[in-house]
Amino acid sequence: MYYICESEFVKMKKSFLYILFLIVFPNCFCQGTLSWESYFSYYEINDLSISSTSIIAASENALFSKNLTTNILKTTTTVDGLSGQTISSIYHNEVLNKTLIGYENGLMIVINEKDGSMLKVVDIINKQLPSSIKKINHFMEYNGLIYVSCDFGIVQFNLATSKFGDTYFIGDTGAEISVKQTAVFNGFIYAATSLGIRRANSTSTNLVDYNQWSVVNSGDWSSVETLDSNLIAVNSAGYIHKYNSGSFIGFLQLSQSSTDMRSVNHNLFITTPSSVYVYNNQMALIRQISNTQVLDGSLSFTCATSNGDVISIATKENGLFNSSFSTSASFENSMPSGPLRNSIFALQTGENSLWAVYGDYGGDYNPYPKDSYGISKFTQSGWLNIPYEKVLDAKSLIRVAIDPNDENKVYIGSFDTGLLKVENDVPTYLYGKANSSLEPIPNTPDVWVNGPVFDKSGNLWMNNSQVDNGIKVLKANGSWEIFSTKSIINDVSSCTFGRMSIDKNGTKWMATINNGIIGFNEKENVFKKITTGTDTGNLPIVDARVAVPDNNGQLWIGTTRGLRVLTNVNSFQTENQLTTKPIIIVEDGLAQELLYEQFITDIVVDGANNKWIGTADSGVFLVSSNGQETKYHFTINNSPLPSNTINDIEINSRTGEVFIATDKGMISFKGTATIAKENLNNVYVYPNPVRPEFLGTVKIAGLLNKANVKITDIEGNLVYEAISEGGTIEWDTTAFGRYKVATGVYMIFVSAQDGSETKVKKVMIVR
Repeated sequence: MYYICESEFVKMKKSFLYILFLIVFPNCFCQGTLSWESYFSYYEINDLSISSTSIIAASENALFSKNLTTNILKTTTTVDGLSGQTISSIYHNEVLNKTLIGYENGLMIVINEKDGSMLKVVDIINKQLPSSIKKINHFMEYNGLIYVSCDFGIVQFNLATSKFGDTYFIGDTGAEISVKQTAVFNGFIYAATSLGIRRANSTSTNLVDYNQWSVVNSGDWSSVETLDSNLIAVNSAGYIHKYNSGSFIGFLQLSQSSTDMRSVNHNLFITTPSSVYVYNNQMALIRQISNTQVLDGSLSFTCATSNGDVISIATKENGLFNSSFSTSASFENSMPSGPLRNSIFALQTGENSLWAVYGDYGGDYNPYPKDSYGISKFTQSGWLNIPYEKVLDAKSLIRVAIDPNDENKVYIGSFDTGLLKVENDVPTYLYGKANSSLEPIPNTPDVWVNGPVFDKSGNLWMNNSQVDNGIKVLKANGSWEIFSTKSIINDVSSCTFGRMSIDKNGTKWMATINNGIIGFNEKENVFKKITTGTDTGNLPIVDARVAVPDNNGQLWIGTTRGLRVLTNVNSFQTENQLTTKPIIIVEDGLAQELLYEQFITDIVVDGANNKWIGTADSGVFLVSSNGQETKYHFTINNSPLPSNTINDIEINSRTGEVFIATDKGMISFKGTATIAKENLNNVYVYPNPVRPEFLGTVKIAGLLNKANVKITDIEGNLVYEAISEGGTIEWDTTAFGRYKVATGVYMIFVSAQDGSETKVKKVMIVR
């Protein structure tokens, strides 16, 4: 466990993010004994490749393959060692059994399919070039070398040795030029570029000399490909050309610009957003597939290929479709279960489900342009995705609340039309200005609802931005009640609300963009405000993003410039002015403020009262209950996080699994800090028995908080003792860390802190 102090973190950010050599990644990304799970979307497919048995698809930042014999789907994600950056191209070499992945930022990863090991190649990233022109567009193999087409030129890469060769800057006078694709034809290398098709003799020993590259045809070209005895090119306008007598001659205008062209098994596949055209090696059209034949006219194709008699079409929003190449059989959708999108904006967990929404707003709470996305629900059986067409035209869905008394009822706040109700997985009702007490922003149709949260009585509280009556509650009996916030907010028309929470006293705590934190308790209609200044709350800035009470009655507040803590929520009843404090830690003998100047997006309290803190650009921090110890700081560099931009964090209180939503995908940390139980009736031990191949820890779950747990061998010799923090503890199957215990039955004695309850369990260890 460690803490990266602010000064160290700034240094890390300023230094380059990637090392200057290759790193071999193991098959499973782990940090010590930490356990991770990935929940990526596979709806947007950027590229395809084939092996002897499979179709390999690259989604935004993950891979999956489908075995055409067994139909088994296999995924590869950041948990396995991939980067969270956007994939732009993939290529599989069957002889070496290696898969090469290219990214928009210039990163390359080589996967050795024999053992799953990965090699991260950062030479292109480290080139002294603008970061905007390092995108990898295409891989072409010729004579044992891979020619990597990039937005600045061409790079040679030896897949067998994992070493780079020369770099070709083939623009005029050796300038950078965007190369979209290369092909070899009759002894020449041809490059489709943004400034013409250029070629050079493949046997030349000095291809780094731009003078070796001559312009064959001018213009902007999207692709060039060899088809047996033909060389075909397509320009950016979608005009197909054939090479003949020293130049490319146009012969067919496509109805749209092409998104991909490739030669497979003596056939040429040209893909446009709405159609796939398949030509034989005489350039005769043998098949044309429109998006309406696959699904409907809304489908957008990205590329297509074939493997044997299977034709595969990748789409931008609906995954992969497969069908028979030789017949007109219907297309089957093939992709792993996953959410609709990677950029999940908000989450909410119940005991048996997790809900995700994708509408968002910027740092200024501006939702425009409004998002037309659906909703996703995850359970043990997988993902259920509800498309936008079924959410009653509600756009910019930004926050979720699950009814604690009925998990089949879910409410979702919108920065568009109000509050959406989902019942039994079906959107059934949209509360708006015409049918509820929710109000639109004056002179607009917009009804902005954020922070929906249930109280103990089953009433749903929410805030309604930029109107006089900023707090609304939908009561359990279906009636509405409103509360004016005009007395506490300086300028109602400019004040947008963020998250809301409710403490043990029923006080509602609301984050605002320019009025700090507002506390409200309806019992006496009392409002109190926490803002900046030593006499008015001591926040570092008035732009607060989250305020959450912990298990000890403290209020943890995250702002766009750091962290503050209100030491006791009870002070809302007794103090006229609530005042917060920073958490001061000592690092290397120096006192400093925890998370100084960090943009905090979310704070979540786990069952052991630890705090999970999400940030806008620095990943996730897990700090101890009092903030004095930073247990972990997870970033893209030391964990499977696909991005350092954290949108939301949620914890399943029953299992302790921590779900982390970023702008590039969601992963989870399988922790043990579950919520404490009210009794010991449901204490359980897992795994049980512990078999020789198991390398993890034994969990004793279902505990009371501060329960005493003792483990002895069958003869009564004590081998482990601990006091629980939350509902779960771990045992590493050692005798107080000295040595692994032997095969046998071990007794687990659990007792409440006051001795009022006891429980005895057994666990079998097999070495």
